[in-house]
Amino acid sequence: MPSESAPLLQNRLEVHDRKQFEIKLEYQPSGADDETRYLVEMFLFLPNSLNIDAETYPRADFYADIHNYVRFTTPVMSLEELLVVEGSPLMRLEAWLRTGLPTEAEVVYQAKLLCCIFRGALRRFVKLVDGRCEPPSAAGLGEAEYADLQRIILQSQESVVKVLERFRGWQKATGELRLQKKTRVSLRLVDEYMSLTVEQYFRKAVTEMDALPRSGVYIEPRKALMAAVIREETYRKENQLRSVLSPTGDNEEYMHRIGFLKKFCMNILFLAARRKQKRQGWEEVLFAIAAGLAMAFATAVLFVAQRQGGVPQESLNFLLIAVVGYMVKDRIKEGLRRFFSKFASMHLYDRMAEILDPVTKKCLGTLEERVDYGRTVKVPKEIAELRCLDDFITVSQGELSETVLRYQKEIVLDAELLPKTDRRLTGVTDIIRFNVERFLRDMDDPELALEYVDLEDFSVGRVKGAKSYQVDLAFRFTTDEADQKKVSVQLVRLVLDRNGIKRMLRVAPEQTDRPPHPEPYRKAA
Repeated sequence: MPSESAPLLQNRLEVHDRKQFEIKLEYQPSGADDETRYLVEMFLFLPNSLNIDAETYPRADFYADIHNYVRFTTPVMSLEELLVVEGSPLMRLEAWLRTGLPTEAEVVYQAKLLCCIFRGALRRFVKLVDGRCEPPSAAGLGEAEYADLQRIILQSQESVVKVLERFRGWQKATGELRLQKKTRVSLRLVDEYMSLTVEQYFRKAVTEMDALPRSGVYIEPRKALMAAVIREETYRKENQLRSVLSPTGDNEEYMHRIGFLKKFCMNILFLAARRKQKRQGWEEVLFAIAAGLAMAFATAVLFVAQRQGGVPQESLNFLLIAVVGYMVKDRIKEGLRRFFSKFASMHLYDRMAEILDPVTKKCLGTLEERVDYGRTVKVPKEIAELRCLDDFITVSQGELSETVLRYQKEIVLDAELLPKTDRRLTGVTDIIRFNVERFLRDMDDPELALEYVDLEDFSVGRVKGAKSYQVDLAFRFTTDEADQKKVSVQLVRLVLDRNGIKRMLRVAPEQTDRPPHPEPYRKAA
């Protein structure tokens, strides 16, 4: 294995929109063991006033509020590597043009893969610019820092131009080949999305530079980035593509095409999940055992009545004994069904799925999920201690009621079946979006008026008051590979009102007795 090592599990939490927050999990087996296990546990601590429990928010509704995407992690290559590394999709496409194209499906696959890697490189570029764009001050950008930032921007802009020119030159050269119409259209769409990706991320990079002065040497990097944006916009206009941003219109067509093209180009990374009813089968076995035990009791009652009481089958007494025995049998059966159902919910997962590679159809691993409510949930000690860093939580535990909901997700990946790159095994990205709309139903109005008395003339007025609710989300991440277990915990807080999510706060643990200062998360781009 290569010397480069990556964490087995990385996570990112962010607000997706007013009604959804997103958990992005990066599973990256090292290959040290045949299987790598990941256990993700999410604990929701809900105020009792939200009226959330197993009856008002059953499992089916909970799973309906979860939107899950599982895909391969995008391979990591820099813009410069795309131009020179032999294994890059661009180099493969150009080599095939000289040696003969493989199947057209493989050509489209490599073009889409190029687009995905290209997009990932631009996303990292924007993060790099964001991290270096501090306002000029004593601790801000000096001459050396600015020169380094300018070099990064100009070098990235030049590499982007070269990647696009070479891909479009390759695409033009394929015009002499007899490709199917669907293949030609697919390549054009990939080209369009790469153009839009440049516009999207270069605009964002200029936005991140907003804190820098808009004059002098600080203007040159902005000009270089926006020149690339204008060039790509002109390119799409010349090719009669409708994905052009309008300063005055509603840009409905623009947004629709971006959304469609993103799904079209990235679908090669997405994995299929084939559901299996593992728990249902075990529950049917347990229910059959319950029915058998109840029937055994009823039959035993009849045997005892006949042998010891000498009650003839034709008598009224035998009929009464049979009826009572059946009544008791029915209650025993239902009681055992409830007991076994509770036992199954405590020890078996609710849902199971096999993770399939859509190309090879191989099973890369399994995914199991479970949700528990209220008293059946045992909060781990490390999470309880993490919450006690907040004074409100410390004094309210045991005095103010709250509903605890636990969601568990276990992923088992077969390292031997995961694709391998030049650097390492291909990881798996798991994106979970959770809709909080059900939590908002019983909330009070988000705004109310508070009485206010002016201290000068004692006149009475009203001021605005905002009503919000706080929901703690605690996570425990466990990785198990080669008999090495690692556990980490994290606590965030959702601030909600009836309109949705106002913000997400990270509750950072501190070593003092003072409560931590919540740090706001940035909204996802």
